[in-house]
Amino acid sequence: MAKKDKDPAVKIAAENRKARHNYFIESTLEVGVQLVGTEVKALREGHATIAESYAHTKDGEVFLVNAYIPEYKAGNRFNHEVRRPRKLLLHKREVAKLSQAVEREGMTLIPLKLYFNPKGRAKIELGLAKGKKLHDKRDSEKARDWNREKGRLLRAKG
Repeated sequence: MAKKDKDPAVKIAAENRKARHNYFIESTLEVGVQLVGTEVKALREGHATIAESYAHTKDGEVFLVNAYIPEYKAGNRFNHEVRRPRKLLLHKREVAKLSQAVEREGMTLIPLKLYFNPKGRAKIELGLAKGKKLHDKRDSEKARDWNREKGRLLRAKG
């Protein structure tokens, strides 16, 4: 059974479900994203994809690269580019900390979730992650299967 989101006021626009399978998520951070008007309207329709996207630092700023936000149908000539780099809104200390982790420790910045908070602002849950090897993925799958089977056995006995 999939877990439901705790806060009903939060509307999830896109989710990167493969991220936890492909990466060890060390820490998460909620960041704002700089969008144009038609991007916000297209996100509210819920057809965005962040599965292939990542974030990188450049000149003291962090950008979300390769996130797909489709064109807004009623956008006319004011529509946005669908895969343009989007600036993420962080404090300077946070940018410095993330860029050091990426450069020194070989970490990756992965967007986990794109959502609207209760105030209606578009936010991204950004994860500082380290890539999994094939054997790590197998181990985590075995552990998940065993926990599922253990739950079934306990329910059957009790």
